Amino acid sequence: MHITLTGNLGSGKSTIAKIMAEKYGYTIYSTGKIQRELAEERGLTVLEMNKLMQQDHSFDNIIDEKVTQLSKESDKDLFFDSRLAWHFAENAFKVFLTVSIDEAARRVFNDDKRGDVETYDSQEEAKVNLIERAHTEDVRYKEIYGLDYFNLNNYDLVLDSTFTKPELLAEMLVSEKRRFEENPAGKGTPRILLAPARLLGASSGNTRDNDEIFDSTAVIRRGADDIEVVSGFDQIEKAAREGYEFISVKYEG
Repeated sequence: MHITLTGNLGSGKSTIAKIMAEKYGYTIYSTGKIQRELAEERGLTVLEMNKLMQQDHSFDNIIDEKVTQLSKESDKDLFFDSRLAWHFAENAFKVFLTVSIDEAARRVFNDDKRGDVETYDSQEEAKVNLIERAHTEDVRYKEIYGLDYFNLNNYDLVLDSTFTKPELLAEMLVSEKRRFEENPAGKGTPRILLAPARLLGASSGNTRDNDEIFDSTAVIRRGADDIEVVSGFDQIEKAAREGYEFISVKYEG
Protein backbone atom coordinates (compact mmCIF):
# COMPACT_ATOMS: atom_id res chain seq x y z
CA MET A 1 0.00 0.00 0.00
CA HIS A 2 1.04 3.59 -0.64
CA ILE A 3 0.93 6.08 2.23
CA THR A 4 -0.87 9.41 2.17
CA LEU A 5 -0.02 12.01 4.80
CA THR A 6 -2.02 15.12 5.47
CA GLY A 7 -2.55 17.10 8.64
CA ASN A 8 -2.48 20.40 10.43
CA LEU A 9 -0.26 23.19 9.16
CA GLY A 10 3.05 23.07 11.03
CA SER A 11 2.61 19.46 12.10
CA GLY A 12 5.90 18.36 10.54
CA LYS A 13 4.69 16.54 7.45
CA SER A 14 7.74 17.46 5.35
CA THR A 15 10.11 16.28 8.08
CA ILE A 16 8.31 12.93 8.31
CA ALA A 17 8.36 12.61 4.53
CA LYS A 18 12.13 13.14 4.48
CA ILE A 19 12.65 10.41 7.09
CA MET A 20 10.35 8.05 5.19
CA ALA A 21 12.45 8.58 2.08
CA GLU A 22 15.89 8.33 3.70
CA LYS A 23 15.25 5.52 6.19
CA TYR A 24 12.40 3.50 4.69
CA GLY A 25 12.97 4.02 0.96
CA TYR A 26 9.69 5.68 0.04
CA THR A 27 9.45 7.94 -3.01
CA ILE A 28 7.98 11.29 -1.92
CA TYR A 29 5.36 13.32 -3.77
CA SER A 30 4.83 16.68 -2.04
CA THR A 31 2.12 19.12 -3.09
CA GLY A 32 3.03 21.60 -0.36
CA LYS A 33 6.34 22.28 -2.05
CA ILE A 34 4.58 22.73 -5.38
CA GLN A 35 2.16 25.20 -3.82
CA ARG A 36 4.99 27.26 -2.31
CA GLU A 37 6.75 27.29 -5.69
CA LEU A 38 3.56 28.50 -7.36
CA ALA A 39 3.29 31.28 -4.77
CA GLU A 40 6.91 32.34 -5.23
CA GLU A 41 6.56 32.41 -9.02
CA ARG A 42 3.66 34.83 -8.65
CA GLY A 43 5.17 36.94 -5.89
CA LEU A 44 2.46 35.84 -3.44
CA THR A 45 2.41 34.63 0.16
CA VAL A 46 1.20 31.10 0.82
CA LEU A 47 -2.06 32.49 2.23
CA GLU A 48 -2.57 34.63 -0.87
CA MET A 49 -1.89 31.57 -3.04
CA ASN A 50 -4.51 29.63 -1.07
CA LYS A 51 -7.05 32.37 -1.76
CA LEU A 52 -6.13 32.40 -5.46
CA MET A 53 -6.59 28.62 -5.60
CA GLN A 54 -10.02 29.12 -4.04
CA GLN A 55 -10.98 31.17 -7.11
CA ASP A 56 -9.06 29.21 -9.74
CA HIS A 57 -9.55 25.47 -9.37
CA SER A 58 -7.16 24.59 -12.19
CA PHE A 59 -4.28 24.48 -9.69
CA ASP A 60 -6.07 21.87 -7.59
CA ASN A 61 -6.98 19.82 -10.66
CA ILE A 62 -3.34 19.64 -11.73
CA ILE A 63 -2.30 18.28 -8.34
CA ASP A 64 -5.22 15.86 -7.99
CA GLU A 65 -4.81 14.29 -11.42
CA LYS A 66 -1.12 13.71 -10.77
CA VAL A 67 -1.83 11.96 -7.44
CA THR A 68 -4.41 9.62 -9.02
CA GLN A 69 -2.13 8.79 -11.94
CA LEU A 70 0.91 8.08 -9.78
CA SER A 71 -0.99 5.88 -7.32
CA LYS A 72 -2.35 3.77 -10.19
CA GLU A 73 0.77 3.47 -12.32
CA SER A 74 3.79 3.57 -10.01
CA ASP A 75 5.39 0.31 -8.91
CA LYS A 76 7.33 2.15 -6.17
CA ASP A 77 6.42 2.63 -2.52
CA LEU A 78 4.94 6.13 -2.74
CA PHE A 79 4.52 8.56 0.13
CA PHE A 80 2.12 11.40 -0.68
CA ASP A 81 2.70 14.54 1.39
CA SER A 82 -0.54 16.12 0.23
CA ARG A 83 -3.72 17.67 1.66
CA LEU A 84 -6.14 15.57 -0.38
CA ALA A 85 -4.14 12.56 -1.53
CA TRP A 86 -6.17 10.45 0.93
CA HIS A 87 -9.16 11.04 -1.34
CA PHE A 88 -7.45 10.60 -4.72
CA ALA A 89 -4.74 7.99 -4.19
CA GLU A 90 -5.71 4.36 -4.67
CA ASN A 91 -4.60 1.50 -2.41
CA ALA A 92 -3.33 3.82 0.32
CA PHE A 93 -2.88 3.89 4.10
CA LYS A 94 -4.35 7.26 5.07
CA VAL A 95 -2.59 9.19 7.83
CA PHE A 96 -3.41 12.53 9.48
CA LEU A 97 -0.64 14.28 11.45
CA THR A 98 -2.05 16.54 14.15
CA VAL A 99 -0.36 19.16 16.37
CA SER A 100 -1.54 21.76 18.87
CA ILE A 101 -2.06 25.19 17.32
CA ASP A 102 0.40 26.83 19.72
CA GLU A 103 3.16 24.35 18.91
CA ALA A 104 2.44 24.71 15.18
CA ALA A 105 2.77 28.51 15.46
CA ARG A 106 6.05 28.17 17.38
CA ARG A 107 7.50 25.88 14.72
CA VAL A 108 6.42 28.00 11.77
CA PHE A 109 7.62 31.24 13.39
CA ASN A 110 11.07 29.76 14.08
CA ASP A 111 11.45 27.99 10.72
CA ASP A 112 13.76 30.03 8.49
CA LYS A 113 13.53 27.52 5.65
CA ARG A 114 10.07 28.57 4.51
CA GLY A 115 11.32 31.59 2.57
CA ASP A 116 10.00 35.12 2.22
CA VAL A 117 6.51 33.90 1.32
CA GLU A 118 5.99 32.62 4.87
CA THR A 119 7.61 34.90 7.46
CA TYR A 120 6.05 36.50 10.56
CA ASP A 121 6.87 39.26 13.04
CA SER A 122 5.68 37.27 16.04
CA GLN A 123 4.51 33.82 17.09
CA GLU A 124 1.02 35.21 17.66
CA GLU A 125 0.93 36.52 14.09
CA ALA A 126 1.95 33.06 12.87
CA LYS A 127 -0.85 31.50 14.92
CA VAL A 128 -3.49 33.86 13.51
CA ASN A 129 -2.22 33.21 9.99
CA LEU A 130 -2.27 29.42 10.46
CA ILE A 131 -5.85 29.54 11.72
CA GLU A 132 -6.91 31.68 8.76
CA ARG A 133 -5.08 29.45 6.27
CA ALA A 134 -6.70 26.33 7.72
CA HIS A 135 -10.13 27.96 7.48
CA THR A 136 -9.45 29.04 3.88
CA GLU A 137 -8.40 25.53 2.88
CA ASP A 138 -11.37 24.00 4.70
CA VAL A 139 -13.79 26.24 2.80
CA ARG A 140 -12.07 25.57 -0.53
CA TYR A 141 -12.12 21.79 -0.20
CA LYS A 142 -15.78 21.79 0.81
CA GLU A 143 -16.73 24.05 -2.11
CA ILE A 144 -14.70 22.18 -4.75
CA TYR A 145 -15.02 18.57 -3.61
CA GLY A 146 -17.64 18.49 -0.87
CA LEU A 147 -14.97 17.09 1.45
CA ASP A 148 -14.23 17.81 5.10
CA TYR A 149 -10.54 17.05 5.38
CA PHE A 150 -10.48 17.92 9.09
CA ASN A 151 -12.93 15.08 9.80
CA LEU A 152 -10.72 12.42 11.38
CA ASN A 153 -13.07 9.67 10.23
CA ASN A 154 -11.53 10.07 6.77
CA TYR A 155 -8.27 8.50 7.92
CA ASP A 156 -6.89 5.15 9.03
CA LEU A 157 -4.39 6.63 11.49
CA VAL A 158 -4.14 9.94 13.37
CA LEU A 159 -0.75 10.67 14.99
CA ASP A 160 0.08 13.58 17.31
CA SER A 161 3.40 15.33 16.64
CA THR A 162 3.12 17.97 19.39
CA PHE A 163 5.79 16.50 21.68
CA THR A 164 7.08 13.44 19.82
CA LYS A 165 10.34 13.26 17.89
CA PRO A 166 9.90 12.90 14.10
CA GLU A 167 12.01 9.72 14.02
CA LEU A 168 9.66 8.00 16.46
CA LEU A 169 6.61 9.22 14.54
CA ALA A 170 7.98 7.74 11.31
CA GLU A 171 8.75 4.47 13.09
CA MET A 172 5.21 4.35 14.48
CA LEU A 173 3.72 5.18 11.10
CA VAL A 174 5.47 2.19 9.56
CA SER A 175 4.47 -0.17 12.39
CA GLU A 176 0.86 1.05 12.37
CA LYS A 177 0.67 0.56 8.60
CA ARG A 178 1.83 -3.03 9.08
CA ARG A 179 -0.74 -3.49 11.85
CA PHE A 180 -3.45 -2.08 9.58
CA GLU A 181 -2.57 -4.41 6.70
CA GLU A 182 -2.56 -7.44 9.00
CA ASN A 183 -5.96 -6.63 10.51
CA PRO A 184 -8.50 -6.02 7.72
CA ALA A 185 -11.36 -6.34 10.23
CA GLY A 186 -10.27 -3.10 11.91
CA LYS A 187 -10.56 -1.00 8.79
CA GLY A 188 -13.17 1.75 8.72
CA THR A 189 -12.52 3.10 12.21
CA PRO A 190 -9.65 5.57 12.65
CA ARG A 191 -6.90 4.72 15.14
CA ILE A 192 -6.25 8.01 16.96
CA LEU A 193 -3.06 8.32 19.01
CA LEU A 194 -2.61 11.64 20.82
CA ALA A 195 -0.23 13.04 23.42
CA PRO A 196 -2.05 12.98 26.79
CA ALA A 197 -0.12 16.08 27.95
CA ARG A 198 -1.47 18.01 24.97
CA LEU A 199 -5.04 17.03 25.77
CA LEU A 200 -4.52 18.39 29.27
CA GLY A 201 -3.23 21.71 27.91
CA ALA A 202 0.39 21.20 29.02
CA SER A 203 3.23 23.04 27.30
CA SER A 204 5.51 19.99 27.37
CA GLY A 205 5.09 16.24 27.47
CA ASN A 206 6.44 13.94 30.18
CA THR A 207 7.17 11.06 27.83
CA ARG A 208 8.97 7.74 27.93
CA ASP A 209 10.28 8.46 24.42
CA ASN A 210 8.98 5.15 23.12
CA ASP A 211 5.93 3.86 21.31
CA GLU A 212 3.96 2.58 24.31
CA ILE A 213 0.27 3.39 23.98
CA PHE A 214 -2.27 3.83 26.76
CA ASP A 215 -5.52 2.32 25.48
CA SER A 216 -8.58 4.25 26.63
CA THR A 217 -12.23 4.97 25.99
CA ALA A 218 -11.67 8.74 26.11
CA VAL A 219 -13.50 10.74 23.44
CA ILE A 220 -12.33 13.86 21.61
CA ARG A 221 -13.90 16.22 19.09
CA ARG A 222 -12.81 19.03 16.82
CA GLY A 223 -12.97 22.44 18.49
CA ALA A 224 -12.82 25.89 16.94
CA ASP A 225 -9.01 25.93 16.62
CA ASP A 226 -7.83 22.71 18.26
CA ILE A 227 -8.91 19.33 19.65
CA GLU A 228 -11.28 19.27 22.62
CA VAL A 229 -11.84 16.45 25.14
CA VAL A 230 -15.44 15.23 25.48
CA SER A 231 -14.93 12.54 28.11
CA GLY A 232 -12.27 10.40 29.77
CA PHE A 233 -10.23 13.08 31.57
CA ASP A 234 -9.35 10.61 34.32
CA GLN A 235 -7.82 8.21 31.80
CA ILE A 236 -5.92 11.02 30.08
CA GLU A 237 -4.55 12.26 33.41
CA LYS A 238 -3.44 8.72 34.30
CA ALA A 239 -1.66 8.31 30.94
CA ALA A 240 0.11 11.66 31.38
CA ARG A 241 1.05 10.90 34.97
CA GLU A 242 2.59 7.56 33.98
CA GLY A 243 4.53 9.18 31.13
CA TYR A 244 2.91 7.57 28.11
CA GLU A 245 3.84 9.01 24.73
CA PHE A 246 0.37 8.37 23.32
CA ILE A 247 -3.15 7.62 24.42
CA SER A 248 -5.64 6.01 22.04
CA VAL A 249 -8.95 7.89 21.91
CA LYS A 250 -12.27 7.81 20.08
CA TYR A 251 -13.51 10.56 17.79
CA GLU A 252 -16.89 12.26 18.01
CA GLY A 253 -17.39 13.59 14.52
